[in-house]
Amino acid sequence: MKICYLSDAGSAHTLKWSEFFLEKGYEVIVISLGDGEIPGAKVYSCEVEGFRSRSDINKLFIYYSQLSKIKAFIKKENPDIIHAHYATSYGLLASLLDIHPYILSIWGSDIYDFPKKSSLHEKLLRRNLKKADIILSTSEDMKKEVAQYTDKKVLVTPFCVDIDLFKPLDVERYPDFTVGIIKSFYPKYGITYLIEAFKMLIDKTGEKNAKLLLGGKGTQEQELRDLSKELGIEDNVKFLGFLNTQGVVEAFNKMDVAVFPSVLDSESFGVAAVEAQACEVPTIVSDVGGLPEATKPGYSSITVEPQNSEAIYEALLKLYEDENLRKQMAKNARQYVIDNYNIEDNFNVVDDIYKNLLNK
Repeated sequence: MKICYLSDAGSAHTLKWSEFFLEKGYEVIVISLGDGEIPGAKVYSCEVEGFRSRSDINKLFIYYSQLSKIKAFIKKENPDIIHAHYATSYGLLASLLDIHPYILSIWGSDIYDFPKKSSLHEKLLRRNLKKADIILSTSEDMKKEVAQYTDKKVLVTPFCVDIDLFKPLDVERYPDFTVGIIKSFYPKYGITYLIEAFKMLIDKTGEKNAKLLLGGKGTQEQELRDLSKELGIEDNVKFLGFLNTQGVVEAFNKMDVAVFPSVLDSESFGVAAVEAQACEVPTIVSDVGGLPEATKPGYSSITVEPQNSEAIYEALLKLYEDENLRKQMAKNARQYVIDNYNIEDNFNVVDDIYKNLLNK
């Protein structure tokens, strides 16, 4: 089977999809607006620079201007399956190509945010969904959101993790209570609320050496550093910078609790929360979008109200004070991922979708 992904070649998710199906012996072609390298896959780049920062009107012009080039790539490779990722960029390209069969994967902001910008944006989304032969969502919550714009059947295929990679490790840990998050530093991920909650925890418990690990990069980094200094906990908050996959695994293994306090419903699914749980770390997640689906509240996680530092603090305090609960939730967390979000099981479902589509 030859699969063609219309997707960002620089995305970790595109890499994950490509690696799995390459290992199954399939040919994988990636057609990307920007540059990127995926070992084993043939990547065609349209060499569009600074795409993400462009206005929507400018992006629309880019889509149309690249059509002939993308058609030529597809004609040359003649793939069995075309799978577009993200409904309002690569999904639009797929709909304009008018080549079938093709699958469309919804990612999050393309459904939660894009159609709310204007009636034109909504019409564009509806068109893209109508053209797709199969629509995939990463969560039940996002599936419900998609139903506002199409009456087509939507299949749920969650983001999953390699449980042989994301697992408990014997790493050098801080001797004191350690909390953390690995996420890009943008306001929608609510990291300021976590820093405020962590300060409350220190004040309540007297744990002057407790640590807060922040892994990632982003536009909010200086604001987060300034807030930590303003609250007098800059020595407790450790900025880890951008982490590669192994670095992510090791960082999660240094945490007693991982917290994901996102504030927007466009958090379609909490793959980072799944990664943390696979490493046997209990989680605290905000009740937005598909984030609670990534965990099992009361079993492997505690859910909190979004944009509420006090609620995060109370959840942290509960896990700090009850070590037995924390350890049990940690064990539960990995088992929950093994049972529900093993990459092998979930991508085999996608493989069946590909085969069934071809058989039709």
